[in-house]
Amino acid sequence: MHTIDDLLRIMTTLRDPERGCPWDVEQNFATIAPYTIEEAYEVADAIDRRDYPGLCEELGDLLLQVVFHAQMAKEAGHFDFGDVVEAISTKMVRRHPHVFADAEVADAQAQTQAWEEHKRAERAAKGEADDSALAGVSRGLPEWQRALKLQKRAATVGFDWPSIEPVIDKLHEEIDEVRAEFASGDAARLTDEIGDLLFVCVNVARHGKVDFSQALRGANAKFERRFRRMEQLAAAGGGLAGLTLAQQDALWDRAKTEEKAAQSGLP
Repeated sequence: MHTIDDLLRIMTTLRDPERGCPWDVEQNFATIAPYTIEEAYEVADAIDRRDYPGLCEELGDLLLQVVFHAQMAKEAGHFDFGDVVEAISTKMVRRHPHVFADAEVADAQAQTQAWEEHKRAERAAKGEADDSALAGVSRGLPEWQRALKLQKRAATVGFDWPSIEPVIDKLHEEIDEVRAEFASGDAARLTDEIGDLLFVCVNVARHGKVDFSQALRGANAKFERRFRRMEQLAAAGGGLAGLTLAQQDALWDRAKTEEKAAQSGLP
């Protein structure tokens, strides 16, 4: 059974300039960062599919990313894996005084609020002068996730829709504005309005307590299933490319009907 120390030694060997892997040796923080993000999404995908053997493997891939970054930092003299472990362990104890000390929290929502207060105090202790409710929202997040965090932060000071109805109204308003900009032909304005529309879509999901990313992954998976079925149905006639849009739509409707029937257990 391998241990974390074994993994650290493996990464050290891979990065060895003399006998390591040429690809691993030439990497840096910037080139590895996209792989780190990709592995995090693959963890989420395995969870969505309830693929627990796959989840085990994907968590290993994600752990490798942490080890990779820590090894590069060690080589540069910044920090090492032990410092990473020390930092997160200290942070977890500090931000959970209701578990590791004598503080009390009423429920999960109260803990979320306390967590944000801890983060605000930590930023102040570092000398960060930004006292906005939006301070500390990372610019490195996927934009949909940053939108969600910005909305949640704004809501902490009462800047939020009171119910879903005005959010839906706003969604319709943004759709109308997107339609108008398509007609105008102004590319910059169209980009701006599509951004507003997507921001409101995130808000709709937030008010519905729906994970925006999970919902979109589900929609992507659904589209892929149905499109692949369309390809199967069209294969005997030469494929989708030779069909009119109306014929393709008919195959889409058939694939959709078949899927719904299978889900309901109907013949």
